This record gives sequence, C-alpha cells and structure tokens, in this order.
Amino acid sequence: MATHLPDDFKCPISLEIMSDPVILPSGHTFDRASIQRWLDAGHRTCPITKLPLPEHPCLIPNHALRSLISNYTLVAPLKSQPWPQPQTLISALTSPSTPLETKLNSLTQLARLTKHDSALRRKLTEWGAAPAVLRFVDSDDSNLLEKALSLLLNLSLDDDNKVGLVAEGAVNRVVKVLRLGSPDCRAIAATIITSLAVVEVNKATIGAYPDAIQALVWLLISGKGREKKEAATALYAICSFADNRRRAIDCGAVPILIGLLDSGLERAIEVLGLLVKCKEGREEMMKVNGCVKVLVQVLRNGSSRGIPYGLFTLNCLCNCCERLCFEAMNEGVLEVCMGLMVEENEKIRRYTSSLVQTLRDNHAIG
Repeated sequence: MATHLPDDFKCPISLEIMSDPVILPSGHTFDRASIQRWLDAGHRTCPITKLPLPEHPCLIPNHALRSLISNYTLVAPLKSQPWPQPQTLISALTSPSTPLETKLNSLTQLARLTKHDSALRRKLTEWGAAPAVLRFVDSDDSNLLEKALSLLLNLSLDDDNKVGLVAEGAVNRVVKVLRLGSPDCRAIAATIITSLAVVEVNKATIGAYPDAIQALVWLLISGKGREKKEAATALYAICSFADNRRRAIDCGAVPILIGLLDSGLERAIEVLGLLVKCKEGREEMMKVNGCVKVLVQVLRNGSSRGIPYGLFTLNCLCNCCERLCFEAMNEGVLEVCMGLMVEENEKIRRYTSSLVQTLRDNHAIG
C-alpha cells in the first residue's frame, strides 16, 4: 500500500508509511519505532542532518501528519489505469464550455493522481490549478464540492503550496464549508486546515481569520465522530501559536473539550494541553465542574499518547490552585500515579514525578 501514498508519509529511516510520526529537535519527522531504535543504538545525531541531538531528545508527536495519513488510508489504493494528461484535465476545469459531468470527472481524476504523486502536486500549482480548484470549493453542487476539497487537500500536502493556497483565499472558502458543508465535506475541510497549519506563518493567518476558530469549535459541538476528531486535530495544529489559544478560549472551547474528553474523544486532551499553557485557559478549566475528575480518568484509562497531556494539564492546574490538588487526591490521583511511575514510557514517568512533586509542595500529600 505504501506505493500508493505520498512520499511525505514515509519514514526516512524505514521508508515505510509512518504509523506514529514524531518530530526530532532537528525538525525532521520519523516513525517513532524507527527513530527510537536509532536512539537506543546510542546515536545522538539526526539521521538526516547529522547535527547533534540532546542526550535525551524529546520526540514530539506530529498529530497533523498522523491525521493526514489516517485519512488517506481510509481509501483503498486504486488499480493502475491510463489517465488523461493533467494539463488536459486542468483545461477542462477552467473552460466555461466544459459540461458539469466532465468537470466532475476531471476533479476526480486529478484528486486520484495527486494522492500519490508529490511532484505532480507541485506541477499542478505551477500550471495554475489552485484558483480553478478554489472556485469549485465555492460550488453549491455537493459532488463537485467534495471532489474539489479532496484535490485541495492533496495540493496542500506539499509545503511549497501551503502559503500560496492561503494567499489565494483557501481559508475563506474552507471555513465556509466547516459551517455549511455535508458531514464528509466538513471533515475534509478541517483536515485541510490542519494541513495548511503545518507551516508556522499560516497558523497566525488562519487564527486571525474571522470565524475560523469559531467554526472549528462549532464543529466540536455539532459534528459527528470524524468531524469532531478532525476539528480537534485542526485546533491542536493552530493552537501551537500562542495567540490562537486565547482565541479558542474566547470561543468557549474549554468546557466543550472537557465534555468531549469525558465522552471518550481523547484528542481533546491534546488541545487542552495547549490551552492550559495560558492563564485564561487555566482559569476557564478551573470553572468547569468535574474537570479534575475527567483529567484523572485520562490518567487512569488513557492511551500512551493521551496520558502525558493529562499529566501535564493536571500539573499546570494544581500548580496554580491548592484546592485542585486536594480535589485530585480525592479522585485517587496518587494511586494512579504510583502505577504510572513504573511505566516504560520515560515521558510518562517524568511527568508523573513532576505531578507528585506538585501535590507534595501543596501539602496534598502528607
């Protein structure tokens, strides 16, 4: 299946599609298992740049890329078949005289072609495909809209395209789809936001755009399973930019995320782990009844990916409020922490130790 997916999805070490992509301090992404083997072998340089790494390098989950890979693997690879020349397909899109059915077919074929060809994605942009695709994102025809969004998502995977697509007006159109599109279209639109936000400058642009964050928060409320997950992933991607955290908080994201976390959407704890970094976020979390109980439940039942965010979030809150330390103790956090202290995951052990120290400093532990 790896041959049917973009090269960007492959680990530079194993050359296989990444199942758990993580970012090294050097800025390059690898599959966790592969880079962990590299580090366990005693290497302390980046496999790509050869630059030195810290003694204990932090492996940061690349949730945006993981979400994109997950979306791609939902679709089975297609059998090889002859395709018209891409420039012919683009001409069909831009010509006013092209029948609707032909335009739909052109979008479908371009989306399939660009799904596994990064060079073609760059070529399509050079040939002026982006404005034509964005016009179809404004379409009232649901079939045209969905195919155009799929193609736009493919084009956005290339880093060289991301800033240009935002400059062409992609955010305006995608945000409109978040509000008015079908469930499938809304999920793809949120994934496009995630993809565009990989480039740092786009995080600020997207966050400052009227209604962008509000539309994602609205999708957390009104969407179904996949829509909620993609909206949370998009919020995580753009809230790594500090100003966007306050915007999300102002849009009422905190109580909604805590409610979703309580309902089983673990991606919500990752967003809360960013929002807790600012004073406004901590204040909002302290206002939510049962917040500490939900966080302790994450520590008790969460995955190896969610538990560190739960530990970090709870530690930040307990650092600011002695009352929450005692509330956490009443929820059995100390017993949970004793179990986490023997985890194989070094990050979980480190964060657990920090939380226990906070509880001790606030006299919650005798």
